[in-house]
Amino acid sequence: MIEIGKINRLRVLRETSVGWYLGDADGEDVLLPKKYCPSPFIPETEMEVFVYLDKEGRKVATTLRPRILLNEFAPLKVTSVTRIGAFLDWGPEKELLVPFREQKETMEKGCSYVVYLGLDKVSGRLYASSRVEKFLDNEHLSVAKKEKVSLLVYRKTDIGYAVIVNNRHRGLIFHEDVFRGIKTGERLEGYVKKIRPDGLLDISLQAIGYNNYNADNSERIYLKLVENNGFLPLGDKSSPDEIYDLLGMSKKAFKKSVGALYRQKRIQLEAEGIRLL
Repeated sequence: MIEIGKINRLRVLRETSVGWYLGDADGEDVLLPKKYCPSPFIPETEMEVFVYLDKEGRKVATTLRPRILLNEFAPLKVTSVTRIGAFLDWGPEKELLVPFREQKETMEKGCSYVVYLGLDKVSGRLYASSRVEKFLDNEHLSVAKKEKVSLLVYRKTDIGYAVIVNNRHRGLIFHEDVFRGIKTGERLEGYVKKIRPDGLLDISLQAIGYNNYNADNSERIYLKLVENNGFLPLGDKSSPDEIYDLLGMSKKAFKKSVGALYRQKRIQLEAEGIRLL
């Protein structure tokens, strides 16, 4: 079956005046409009195409890659607002609709929002929703404490940043665990810090446990020292932003790792920074 909202790998069947027809193993076919057809025409070769419904409700293929696939989340920009909802730029020529009922807040032209791509069961059409939390499942978790996870920041709150974890679950990075600027729509990597009784996930941007500071980050500092002729202008008085810009870690992680390197007698501490021994 040729699936709407997904990348389909299909065989080239025949060429017509309006484009190529591509088919699957079940005998279903779909039109790839002429403007998307590569040359030359070679029947029985395979192509990867994205499939959605055109204005007449027919399946149509495109070689344009969307910025979001079915049942996924992504930040997209509003191109226009009409009487039926907001339209988003998501890659294909036909823009993606966010009906008013699926808007967490009233969308404005030119602004970007994290949305979910769904499929309307009645019309078979794709739609977007900024009410992302209703598509997240924290009842059946697929992650464990300390596990490394992928994150998508979808909202800033009074206590931190709400994030989508592994495209499935809801999590939160508390402000106290944020050591650099974070923006809505940003993709990050993090770690499961705590699993609460209600299933909500507390997320850290640093690996959990002292071993992380003593090994991974210490080695990162050591290699950066080697790259910089044995000296880094960083110390207790350095700002968190300075440390992150140079090393990609929090000030807390930096101080613990420097302490480990000092005890190993691999560095010496100076007034202006740290020096490799």
